[in-house]
Amino acid sequence: MSDPAIEKAKAARPRRGAPEQTRERLVAAAAAIFNRQGYHGTDSNRIAHEAGYATGTFYKHFKDKREAFLAAYEFWLAAQWKEIEAVLSDGGAPELLARRLVDLSIDFHTKWGGLRASLMELVLTDDEVRRFYHRQRHWQLDVMARLRKSIGARRHRTEEDAIHLFTTERVYDALAHGEIEALGLSRKVVVAAMVERVREMLE
Repeated sequence: MSDPAIEKAKAARPRRGAPEQTRERLVAAAAAIFNRQGYHGTDSNRIAHEAGYATGTFYKHFKDKREAFLAAYEFWLAAQWKEIEAVLSDGGAPELLARRLVDLSIDFHTKWGGLRASLMELVLTDDEVRRFYHRQRHWQLDVMARLRKSIGARRHRTEEDAIHLFTTERVYDALAHGEIEALGLSRKVVVAAMVERVREMLE
């Protein structure tokens, strides 16, 4: 007679699939755990088990926890910019688009605050993470220029785009994690200012 606990575990385990599907599951699990527990609060065993695999499977796809973290960050970033592109593709008045983009960005920064906190810590302390982060920044700037061109917005200098990226991310973090309210500031006023800033970038 079979053990119900064993049968349940077998049913929960994902079926064997293509290597890229296994990697996708591992990356999604890593992103969720890093976001919840932080970089230093988890390990490869936890990531593998949450994805439904043995630890050995993890090491077939990643050499270590740091590599999995970078893949999780890249996954998060690509998802955010895919959403941004979808909003712009829908079209509409610049004011409406700006509002949707601001709301989207605040939601992302709220949902993925733990992952971003670990990222910023590692950027300051880990050379490999810092280099990867800078490559991703270049990619973001290229995407910004491409998307602006696709909607017929005026061309900006790359330095202007970089300033926009740096400043808006910091404000989105503040909005996402209650810093605005903690300082006694009006969230409504700050969000309106962000919408205006993003609108200007779309024209």
